[in-house]
Amino acid sequence: MRSLLLLLAVFIAIAAVPVLIVSEFWLDVVIMTLYAALLGQAWNILGGYGGQFSFGHAAYFGTGAYTVAVLQVQFGVNPWIGLVAGGLTAGAVAAFIGFSTFRYGLRGSYFALVTLAFAEVLRILSNSVDFTGAGVGILIPLERSLANLQFASKTSYFWLIWTMTLAAFLVVWWIGNSRFGARLMAVRDNEEAARALGVDAFRVKMGSIVLSGIFSGLAGVFYAQYLLYLDPSIAYGPAVSIESLLVPIIGGMGTLFGPLLGAAAIHAVSEFTSEVTGDAPGISLAVYGALLVVMVTFMPRGLAGLVTRLGAWRRARPLVAERRHA
Repeated sequence: MRSLLLLLAVFIAIAAVPVLIVSEFWLDVVIMTLYAALLGQAWNILGGYGGQFSFGHAAYFGTGAYTVAVLQVQFGVNPWIGLVAGGLTAGAVAAFIGFSTFRYGLRGSYFALVTLAFAEVLRILSNSVDFTGAGVGILIPLERSLANLQFASKTSYFWLIWTMTLAAFLVVWWIGNSRFGARLMAVRDNEEAARALGVDAFRVKMGSIVLSGIFSGLAGVFYAQYLLYLDPSIAYGPAVSIESLLVPIIGGMGTLFGPLLGAAAIHAVSEFTSEVTGDAPGISLAVYGALLVVMVTFMPRGLAGLVTRLGAWRRARPLVAERRHA
């Protein structure tokens, strides 16, 4: 319950951002940070809590994004319906990939490579069919209104991504405090031992990949409605998959607040790098790579682990002082 109260307090504090920040630029930075946190938390459900490392979360992100875009542009379906359809369709793709891999016992590097292959297949398909706009991409018409899930103010987009991200974090809090989560983490730590204790490993892994796919799809829906343009390299390209796993690895895999810390760190580094180098091509990826190497080498538990260690050190200081004076 303490972690839930802390989670709600953090998001209530974030909710004050539109009041405190009047700059459209910095509000956009906060919006994209929340978007990255949503994307990272979606990966964290499967990779952090489930121990199933995916290199192809773009498959779910792109499916959600293209679902809402195609339904609007090609069939005239209201984007609010497309939002729900995007999440469900991405969850269905995740279920198909999960069934195709977990049923046959694929895990570790084999699972990671298969997910990467699925994302690449979807990229090639979306580059070849007409209703997605093929290689040209798909442009969503600009129709600013609440009914069209398009807003004239960035503040409204802030509340949309704030709600989506809070929902993802509440689900992860539930995972960390439920029997399903306990079984999922048991499978992550030792699948054979979990099976011996009666855990249905296939079922819990399927549950985690579907939840992960749904929230990745919702991130794709938000991206499509926020930027109003998609093409195969954006929707299914490796950049999305890299960001999905980079955020929780830097922030702390298998932790509630890790993706939020990781998203904030990545965007802070990104803005600093852009300010210093003037948006030199490829420099951000080089900095991200260097940051990942540093984190894996010196802080394998991520920023959340560092915060936990600092808290334990502060609590231990009075005890050490008492022993010295005794």
